[in-house]
Amino acid sequence: PKGDETGRMHGFQLWANLPSSLKMTAPRYQDVKGADIPELVDDDGTRVRVVCGDFHGRRGPIEGVAADPRYLDVTVPAGKRKTLRVELERHAFAYVFEGSGDFRAASKPFGVLTEKTDGAGETLVREQTGNRSLVLFDSGDEITVQAGDQGIRFLLVSGKPIKEPVAWYGPIVMNNKAELQQAFDELRAGTFIR
Repeated sequence: PKGDETGRMHGFQLWANLPSSLKMTAPRYQDVKGADIPELVDDDGTRVRVVCGDFHGRRGPIEGVAADPRYLDVTVPAGKRKTLRVELERHAFAYVFEGSGDFRAASKPFGVLTEKTDGAGETLVREQTGNRSLVLFDSGDEITVQAGDQGIRFLLVSGKPIKEPVAWYGPIVMNNKAELQQAFDELRAGTFIR
C-alpha cells in the first residue's frame, strides 16, 4: 500500500463472526486494489466507495463473507446533510476517521465508550461526532449524518445478524465458553488452524 503525499494511509481490519457451521474453516484473505473499489458521487458531492456488498446498484469486490456485510467508505462535504439507507434486518455501525459530524434520525445513534487523549491524560468519552468515534445504530431503515466544518469521512458497516450465542475473548469468537477454551487449548498446542 502507498500513502498520500506525506506518507499517511488508513488501514482497517473487519473481522466477521461466522455461524457455527463455518467456524474452524480455513482462513482466507482477499487483496483488493483501491482502483477496483467502485465509487459513486452524488450531486451534493457525497462520495461512497463500495468495498463489500451492494449499494445503489454497485457491488464491492469483497465476496463470500457469511454475514453478507455492506462495507461503505462515505465522505460527506462540509456542512452537508446526508441520509443513507440501512435495511431493517441489518445491524449497523459507523466509524469516523476524518473530520466530524453528527449522526441522527430513526436509528437512534449511540456513541461507543472510547479512550481519547486530551493532553492531560486519557479520558473515556461516549462520543458520536468526532474523529475516531464509533457509533452504533439501533433498528431503523436509515441513518442521517450532518457533516461538520471539515466534512466527515466514515465507514458505514452493516450486516445480517447470525442469531447465535457469542463467546468472545481476544481474537477468538466462538458460541460458548467450552468452545472458546478448546480453541485456546488448540492455539497453545499449535493445532488451532487446521
